[in-house]
Amino acid sequence: MSAARDTDFDDWLTATFAAVGPFTMLVVLLDITERTVEPLRAAHLHVMGDETRWPEMLALFAGAGVPWSGAVFYRAGREGLVEDRVARERLAALTRKLHEDRSLVGEGEFFNRDGLRLRIEPRDH
Repeated sequence: MSAARDTDFDDWLTATFAAVGPFTMLVVLLDITERTVEPLRAAHLHVMGDETRWPEMLALFAGAGVPWSGAVFYRAGREGLVEDRVARERLAALTRKLHEDRSLVGEGEFFNRDGLRLRIEPRDH
């Protein structure tokens, strides 16, 4: 691990890379309030090593041009790396599903702006 403050995201990325090797991840930036989670922007990234840390992700997210309060990450597929075309298709399908069912955020790796792990608790009706 790096000398900088490690985050839950850093731990997840290094553990995932150690387990599966290079992989494509889908990321969705979210607006989180006390009662809602709204998808804002999405992208895919190819992870070729475990050197990326949360500050680099923050720099990437700054280019999204929207205020966000959380991010959720998914592996694009069990096969590890996927082609850009496949990643775009899977990302489009994921974002459509997230707009329909926010509980799918709980199936990804969910982090706040500080790179700390979050969990969605089901609401009692």
